[in-house]
Amino acid sequence: MKYWLMKSEPGSFSIDDLKRAPKKTTCWDGVRNYQARNFMREMEKGDQVFYYHSSAEPTGIVGIAEVSRKAYPDHTALDPKDHHFDPKSTPENPIWEMVDIKLVRVFPDTITLDELRSHAGLENMELLRKGSRLSVQPVKPEEWQIILKIAEKKEKAKTK
Repeated sequence: MKYWLMKSEPGSFSIDDLKRAPKKTTCWDGVRNYQARNFMREMEKGDQVFYYHSSAEPTGIVGIAEVSRKAYPDHTALDPKDHHFDPKSTPENPIWEMVDIKLVRVFPDTITLDELRSHAGLENMELLRKGSRLSVQPVKPEEWQIILKIAEKKEKAKTK
């Protein structure tokens, strides 16, 4: 199993939108960065994903999803009416791909970017690398475990 982080602006598609989606599942469409697309191509069904709210106050990890369908052609690239349309993409040569994700868990509190920066063991995390703006990125297993412990600690503090 691999671990990932996927960013979404809550005004576009929040974790609450995912929670309300049929079967709590959605396609992750509209990615138009080659490296992010390549990471999605590596994803396998069952891989775990941190759901990250970007352009939010505060920005941070808000929950966990799971890859429920491997990469397949992104239909929005083929639709001239869609704002993700790419005229270079064709049915015969679909440049862009997407995966489906399913909600696993919503965290009661956002794990903020500042909190992530302050934890030992996360210094080399892709998300925290200067200039990193990828909307889809890998997370190392040890980083995943550290972040899960942060989430558990916050949850326990909230229930006291």
